[in-house]
Amino acid sequence: MIRRLIFVLASVFLLAACAIAETPSPTATPPPKIGSCALGEFSTDEAAITAVLNAEGQLVAEKNINMLMNLWAADAVVSDVMHTPNDPADDDHWRGADAIRQRYVYRVFPGAPSEAHPKTLEIAVSGAEAVVTGTTRIGDEVSPGGDRWQLRRVENCWIILGLEFNRES
Repeated sequence: MIRRLIFVLASVFLLAACAIAETPSPTATPPPKIGSCALGEFSTDEAAITAVLNAEGQLVAEKNINMLMNLWAADAVVSDVMHTPNDPADDDHWRGADAIRQRYVYRVFPGAPSEAHPKTLEIAVSGAEAVVTGTTRIGDEVSPGGDRWQLRRVENCWIILGLEFNRES
């Protein structure tokens, strides 16, 4: 009888421990919102995409690397096409989130841009993919049509997959 009681009590404690372990903590921090979802709700894909690119420029000016990286896919690529868009041999690439973070911190932020907003955006959405060609102004430098962004919709959030800059000849 005592063995049976010990067995029953041990079983109850074991089941209770499993239930506690599987119950999510009410104080658990939800994962950070990514891309356009970190910026609000938008009525159109074009508005969400524009918000992402405007936020990228604003966050560059603010040097807010953590929020900036929430706009990018983990496997994104940034490419400097060196003003020769038809000759990939001279391109410089930053592949993946770590390399892109390094680029911002060590190459972009030290230039202390006070403004880096895209202008004159041409947005082409095809399903869950988008390509955006834009003129970017970074301080006094204006690059007409010099940037091409690639974005993808992931769970209704638009994130940046890639950027090619210095596309103008």
